[in-house]
Amino acid sequence: MMKVTLKLFAQLREIAGAGKLERELNDGASVKDLLDILYAEFPRLSELTSRAVITVNQEFSTPDSRLEDGDEVAIFPPVSGGRDSFRVTFDPLSIDEVARTVIRPHTGAVATFAGVVRNVSDGKEVAHLMYEAYEEMATTKMRQVAEEARARWPSVVDMTIVQRIGHLEVGEVAVVIAVSSGHRHEGCFEACRYAIDRLKQIVPIWKKEVGPTGEEWVEGDYIPTKAD
Repeated sequence: MMKVTLKLFAQLREIAGAGKLERELNDGASVKDLLDILYAEFPRLSELTSRAVITVNQEFSTPDSRLEDGDEVAIFPPVSGGRDSFRVTFDPLSIDEVARTVIRPHTGAVATFAGVVRNVSDGKEVAHLMYEAYEEMATTKMRQVAEEARARWPSVVDMTIVQRIGHLEVGEVAVVIAVSSGHRHEGCFEACRYAIDRLKQIVPIWKKEVGPTGEEWVEGDYIPTKAD
């Protein structure tokens, strides 16, 4: 037999009535075996651990990880603020950094979309773009986009939408959307495409194309209604 220490946090701690427990397991037992014991003692925990983060000795882990005598296992909800992120910024965007914001120990798939400034539009040369946004409303509508996507693909875990505004040169990234899910077939591709298409419809962001022949604000064709 072996003995492990279990730490629970937030709502999980409240259900168990303690933040630290010790349990004995058979040699070679896994994290899942420990969870089964917990579920038998505290059935409500089974309702909350599907999105819980699991660590063994302060390293992210999974239910099939094998345990050893003296291990410390911690179970806690996703960190506050980690679920979805929406912002408008003047700062340059990193696709990798945005993608990392939606990665969790239980996500096996991440889909990203990046909109990049091109040097041509409708046959006209473009030197640079100027982006402008109604910032307060933009983040609100980004959140709505994510809510709509979740309604269609409920297995989506996290979504981040970041729009850059101000002066952007050709080749610079204007917008990045990242979506994660447990598996690639659980909606991350579809939700990512939906998000950029919907962003173009209802998020108040505009761009001015500047080139050798002049400058022009670009407007879309979609007119939002109260239903939007």
